[in-house]
Amino acid sequence: MVREGASHALLDDIAKQIIEQLQEDGRRPYATIGKAVGLSEAAVRQRVQRLLDAGVMQIVAVTDPLQLGFPRQAMIGLRTTGDLETIADRLAEIDEVDYVVITAGSFDLLTEVVCRNDDHLLEIISRLREVEGVVATEAFVYLKLRKQTYTWGTA
Repeated sequence: MVREGASHALLDDIAKQIIEQLQEDGRRPYATIGKAVGLSEAAVRQRVQRLLDAGVMQIVAVTDPLQLGFPRQAMIGLRTTGDLETIADRLAEIDEVDYVVITAGSFDLLTEVVCRNDDHLLEIISRLREVEGVVATEAFVYLKLRKQTYTWGTA
């Protein structure tokens, strides 16, 4: 892996292959990955640790909100005034918010939320509106998820 600048890593082909292996199965043994990419188990372990330390990837359990009792999800667009970074940080502190992004276009920020029901969604929207600098919100309730993938980024 080669670092370029402070925020961008150029990955060699082996690093990309390791990432692809872990995207398929985050619990795949390093020995199995090593055989697939032509490295020893120890070399894979070191490379994975460097990728983790550099913030290139995380190895986490991806959950299904429906199975955990959160059948309502929504993307909420926010119009704001003031420092976007500060507002985004405040929104990120809300437990039910699982995604915050600063955007260009008609919204300054987008947040994704997971909720128990519509009343819970209304409560969360109220809490978002209480954040200093939030001027307006617009909720886009998810009716059906058609695609969600975590396999991008190595091509």
